[in-house]
Amino acid sequence: MSYEPLHHKYRPKSFAELVGQEAIATTLTNAIRASKIAPAYLFTGPRGTGKTSSARILAKSLNCLKSDKPTAEPCGVCDVCQGITKGYSLDVIEIDAASNTGVDNIREIIERAQFAPVQCRYKVYVVDECHMLSTAAFNALLKTLEEPPKHVVFVLATTDPQRVLPTIISRCQRFDFRRIPLEAMVQHLSTIATKENININPEAITLVAQIAQGGLRDAESLLDQLSLLSGEVTPDHVWDLVGSVSERDLLTLLGAIATDNPEAVLDCTRQILDRGREPLIILQNLAALYRDLLIAKTAPSRQNLVACTPQTWQALVSFAQQLDISTILQGQQHLRTAELQLKNTTQPRLWLEVTLLGLLPSATIRTQPSTTNRVTPAVSPTPSVPPSPVSNGKVTQIQRDTGNQQNTTTQQHSNNEKSSLSPPTPPPSEQKELNSSTQESLEATWQKIVESLPIPAKALLNQHGRLLSIGDNAAVVGVPPKLIKLAQGKLADVEAAFVKVFQQKYKVSLVANQGKTAPSNEKKEIPKNNTLQAHQPPAPSYNQQPPVVDNHQPVKPVITKTESVTNAAVAQMPSPQPQMPSANWESDEAAIAAQRLAQFFDGEIIRFADDVVEFTDSSTTSEWENEGETDDDF
Repeated sequence: MSYEPLHHKYRPKSFAELVGQEAIATTLTNAIRASKIAPAYLFTGPRGTGKTSSARILAKSLNCLKSDKPTAEPCGVCDVCQGITKGYSLDVIEIDAASNTGVDNIREIIERAQFAPVQCRYKVYVVDECHMLSTAAFNALLKTLEEPPKHVVFVLATTDPQRVLPTIISRCQRFDFRRIPLEAMVQHLSTIATKENININPEAITLVAQIAQGGLRDAESLLDQLSLLSGEVTPDHVWDLVGSVSERDLLTLLGAIATDNPEAVLDCTRQILDRGREPLIILQNLAALYRDLLIAKTAPSRQNLVACTPQTWQALVSFAQQLDISTILQGQQHLRTAELQLKNTTQPRLWLEVTLLGLLPSATIRTQPSTTNRVTPAVSPTPSVPPSPVSNGKVTQIQRDTGNQQNTTTQQHSNNEKSSLSPPTPPPSEQKELNSSTQESLEATWQKIVESLPIPAKALLNQHGRLLSIGDNAAVVGVPPKLIKLAQGKLADVEAAFVKVFQQKYKVSLVANQGKTAPSNEKKEIPKNNTLQAHQPPAPSYNQQPPVVDNHQPVKPVITKTESVTNAAVAQMPSPQPQMPSANWESDEAAIAAQRLAQFFDGEIIRFADDVVEFTDSSTTSEWENEGETDDDF
């Protein structure tokens, strides 16, 4: 007699023998006893949970010859039951949808369904892995599923119900098969081991059930393999057979990591590799152990949540008491990141050792100060105000008041007296040093942020942006008021740069600020007819008198001792009146346009010595016009 695998030999023959699916067994049993047979069923669930076996039991229950009507307890010995079990029945057809995906296969089934059954009461079509059918095949099956012949029952089985059309699901009675509970699986495997005289200890049986992860067929196949070993089967034999790292080796490796012993880590890794384990398998098993360690830390009484023996669970609980949750999570994140690299590298053994050494506490501690130093600007500093160009009474504004030079000098002395009478209260020297260091830290931090920005955002914010404060996962960036809308479009890039620099998310707010290119918050008002010379810094005073400024004349710095207009004449000059454009009218308009452009971008105009052009006054222009000189004369 040919050999029969255990998962075939111990396949359930009735709903009462289904393992771990009591609710489904009860529902189908009651439906058969009440003769409430649906035209189509949909069985979904993980592999090895009893979907195909339940479909065969349903077919036997509907067609057993020992009863004159459908029965929930088929005999299993009649011709129909034997034909269904061995797969030669003409009226119960099992179809592999993975091999018959086309619409022609489904049309053939529909055509044959119109004929009456040969031997049975019902024709039963079992379509396994039905999610592999094409959309056209599903659509061809719709009408037949909704109104099939009275003697036809469809059973669709799938492990991926999301890929089944909703219109198909709505026409079927759906039963969701769950993973087999651990206790039920251990009891079932123990029964099989007793009947087959397999020498296996209870811990190994439990481990087999845990490795199967709820799939009874996988557990029975593994038990079938273990039965071929000589002597008593132990958990180490189970780990060796499945190709995974044993619990003992994993605990040894974990202990070497926890004690910060790099030499022991390398030795343990080499021993595991020498036993034939692949580097990727070692990494994945260690990641699973970290997951079990996390459960042991958070739920020490829930051993049923992990796949390990009781001795290993106690060791994990003991290890978990010595570690913080953050350390466990950090180690698991480190392993997850290294897994992708290990899959693609040509030196998996090398990178496995490097990865495991990166789990050592000493390696973790070294990386923390650098992260802390990068977040130190988060000490919520007070945004510093840019220095003002007016200090100690030095007047930089253009004096508009007419009068003699003595009045101007008196005004400067008066400003100096006011400044000396009410000076601002200076902060302590220590506070000055702190503000200076904080400002330097903010500027250095902002440079790191700017370097991490994309080129468009970097070009804008490197020149016009400024970090005002940072702290509590929030940062404030100042930009010029007229660029606030443009900077809002770069806000996502700025927040991404903060994440790249600080390894954590910051909420970035944009506020109107002059930025690092603006010297102060004050804006100078430009007279309508003034040229660029009005905004030049005053020339060094070599015992010279300050210049007298007129509202409607170009401003010239005093270079020589002679003056064309005396102080008395300036005092008696009438108020500005509308006048005809002079010879320098075009230059005046160009200067005003340039200054407005500079104000719009919060910039300033820089003049060079070679660019200074002194325009003649109106009297000289009149003399040229009277002489009748034209461009042709030059």
